[in-house]
Amino acid sequence: MGKITGFLEYDRREPADRPPLERVRDWEPFRIPLTADARREQGGRCMNCGVPFCQSGIQWEGRDFGCPLHNLIPEWNDMIHAGNPSHALSRLLKTNNFPEFTGRVCPAPCEEACICGMYGDAVTIRDNELSVIEEAFAAGAVRRRRPPQWSGKKVAVVGSGPAGLAAADQLNHRGHSVTVVEREERPGGLLTYGIPNMKLPKDIVKRRINLMTDEGVSFVTGVDAADPQVAQRLLRDYDAVILCCGAERPRPLGLETEGISGICYGTEFLKAAVEQRQFGKTPAVPTAEGRDVIIVGTGDTASDCVATALRQGCRSIAQLVRRPEADYLQNGVLPRDCAHEEAAALFGEDPRRFGVQIKEIRVENGALTAVTTTEGDALPCGLLIAATGFAGCAGEVCKAFGVAWDETVQTSEGGFATTVEKVFAAGDMRRGQSLVVWAIAEGRSAAAEVDSYLNGCTNLVRVV
Repeated sequence: MGKITGFLEYDRREPADRPPLERVRDWEPFRIPLTADARREQGGRCMNCGVPFCQSGIQWEGRDFGCPLHNLIPEWNDMIHAGNPSHALSRLLKTNNFPEFTGRVCPAPCEEACICGMYGDAVTIRDNELSVIEEAFAAGAVRRRRPPQWSGKKVAVVGSGPAGLAAADQLNHRGHSVTVVEREERPGGLLTYGIPNMKLPKDIVKRRINLMTDEGVSFVTGVDAADPQVAQRLLRDYDAVILCCGAERPRPLGLETEGISGICYGTEFLKAAVEQRQFGKTPAVPTAEGRDVIIVGTGDTASDCVATALRQGCRSIAQLVRRPEADYLQNGVLPRDCAHEEAAALFGEDPRRFGVQIKEIRVENGALTAVTTTEGDALPCGLLIAATGFAGCAGEVCKAFGVAWDETVQTSEGGFATTVEKVFAAGDMRRGQSLVVWAIAEGRSAAAEVDSYLNGCTNLVRVV
């Protein structure tokens, strides 16, 4: 423990955010990192608990509690305070393949489990984690790690989101020849197409993909494994296949929308925004520019849609939340995330309306013009975005490989093997909609099972 009385001497300090009216004009990251001295103080706040619940990684009463990866949090916090970046990095990478992702987009269930937070403020675990990995990249301390020898076994990973990348990374380091198959033009899955650049810059994703490529992983893009011929070729040519295609089937909005323009799902909207802004494409999904925007739903996807619509120049914005406001209060206060702060700064009020849903939509010449709410008022609307969550995985890939599925892929009890020999599944496709950190944990655990299947034994650790 670097500082025995650190939790008493130092207050919690988080990175400052750029002013809302400044950051909403661009797509750049909005957090300003702490100085090295301030970060060392934050590492010193960790109490090195006898039982560190921050790394427990369980689900309790429907909530994630502690880190699913069982990150060695007290150890690298100690090293941050001690000024030992190389040891901090080694402890961090022992359990987490991609701390540069989780350090940016994870909701930090570890901090909710922090004992220091029971009587004060939790340790800034997520920000400490991000500082370790980013300082390591900046110093050239993150180097390629190729396996000393190859096993001769070939593994195909279908899908390049966090679960697929984690599985591929683990198996590559075990010496298996890994090919990641991605239907989009660029790898990264939701990391590339589902999270806005100001939260997760795309050059950060590309940096990791390039490192994995340098270490021996092959990425094949623009290939859809839902094609039965592709699926049969993968089954024929590879010793094992891992399906990591996510939970991409959206929960229906519950309205008759066929043939009406100006209505889309949240993931469609976010993907189109990335393709237009980052990759110079002209997607079919319209932008929010000059439109009255209504977003239905809550959670990270809805907030990302709010932030994206603001940056695209929407004329007005409202977010309709089904549950009452009282369900979201914390100590009597309604929390705001960065997107809601930006909307309030631009339009003078929080965009959320609680306990409200859409009763009907109004259409003129096939285009959406307004919605009527359950409270009876009419709201102008040129773009309706349904961020209503996910109903499960898409079935086309499951059908192509012949695996059993309902809302998610059916796997062996407590395992990752599907109903088809040598085919495994991991991530949201197996567990349902979840966090990036859980997807990484799933990918690591599936890799351990696949490694054991191929070799008869494994030294990889299952965390799920």
